[in-house]
Order: sequence, then C-alpha cells, then structure tokens
Amino acid sequence: MHSAGAADKAKNNASRAVWLKNLHQWHWISSALCLLGMFLFAITGITLNHASQIESKPSISRQKAQLPAPLVTELAAYAARHDGANAPMPAAAETWLKQQWSLNAGGRPAEWSIDEVYLPLPRAGGDAWVRIGLEDGAAEYELTDRGWVSWLNDVHKGRNTGVAWNWFIDIFAGACIVFCLTGLLILKFHAANRPFTWPMVGLGILIPCAIALLFIH
Repeated sequence: MHSAGAADKAKNNASRAVWLKNLHQWHWISSALCLLGMFLFAITGITLNHASQIESKPSISRQKAQLPAPLVTELAAYAARHDGANAPMPAAAETWLKQQWSLNAGGRPAEWSIDEVYLPLPRAGGDAWVRIGLEDGAAEYELTDRGWVSWLNDVHKGRNTGVAWNWFIDIFAGACIVFCLTGLLILKFHAANRPFTWPMVGLGILIPCAIALLFIH
C-alpha cells in the first residue's frame, strides 16, 4: 500500500511538473510577443488619460495645384454619373495625386457633386483632405499634423491605422489573454507555498471593480 501511494504521488508530481513546464513555456512566449505592445499600450494609456494636459498645437499645411484639362474632363463626366454619391477616384486621378503630392488614395471613397469632388484622407495623428473643382480643375490639399502624442493615441485606439494594425491589435490581445491565463494557472500551482497569492489576486480584482462602482458616474 505504501509503495502504491508513493507511486501515485510520484505520478502526480510528474504530471504537475509537465503542466508547469508547458505553462511556463506558453507564459514566456506570450510575454515575449507582448513585450513591446504592452509597453506601448501602457504608455499610450497614460497619454490618453491625460490628453487634455498634453495637447499639442496642430500643424496645418496647404498646397494648391492645377489638374490637366483632359483629367478635368474625365472627372466631370465621372461626377455626372456619381452625383451625390460616394465613390473612389478614377485610376487616372489617383495616379495624378500620387505624382503631385505622393498621396495614396487607395480606392478610398470620395464625395462627388457636379461642381467638385472632396476626398477625405484621415490618418493617425492628424487629418488630410483633397478638394478638386470640376469647373476650373483647381486642386487643394490640406494636411493637419497633431504631433507624435496624438499619433500614439490613435495607434492605441486603432483609429485610422489600416487593416494590418487592426489585425495586430486583435492578435496582440489574444497573446495578452494567454499571458494572463497562464500566469493565473502558474499562481495556482505555487499558491500552496505562497500564502499571499490569492489575497493579492483578490485585490487585483477588487480594487478596479470598487473604483468603477464607486467613482465612475
């Protein structure tokens, strides 16, 4: 009986060691993947929380140009077919914007009317737009830059950052979930020898819940 109990204990210890090894492996892998992202999101969490105290003065630049007559004719005809609608710029107009101001319209919807086309170009940390008059071909480009803090805040929120960054945020969030869950399970394995483990976990849950319930109106 004694030998059978010892064998069961040894088997349980071996199983525990395997679980701990796997948990530690997933924990350090997820923490390595999350390292820069967690640092970035923690810093931008502070800047977002104090956005009114660290506001920067926007820098606005404007440029003007003249479209070639054949392109104006093409856009006027295009506008007649899309009056009052949102539709992407024709390929020739996108090429002209690329050559003139290094802008990538990228199939973004523009607002069309008989006499002008307005192309919004929102971006992280600022804003931009292009307006083209369809009677005289006069084009105007305005760029607003709100500074690197605003850029980081928009990156934190995934605002005007594109599909690739939005995918990164989702994958990063998944890695953070793995990091937290494996950390919690590792705590469970070590809790017997660390009496303050569950009180500290409880405080980590209780404090934000209490603040949210008592001080968020």
